[in-house]
Amino acid sequence: MPIDREGVMAEEVVAEMVSTVYEIVAKEGATVREGDTLVMLESMKMEIPVVAEADGTVTSINVEPGQVLQKGDVIAVIS
Repeated sequence: MPIDREGVMAEEVVAEMVSTVYEIVAKEGATVREGDTLVMLESMKMEIPVVAEADGTVTSINVEPGQVLQKGDVIAVIS
């Protein structure tokens, strides 16, 4: 897990495929648990949940509904 500017452990959540942001579920500042849904994506007419890989606090949501993502784009940061 990388360290952010404040010296806190942070995890970037990235898009695993080309997709479109369908819905933002988590809010910045929210406490999340491993497996909680952060964002819903749409790809090939399927809705795909993007989940937290660890417990933490959502420090940023870097996408908005309707945005087209490329593989590797940062969706959110959890610390």
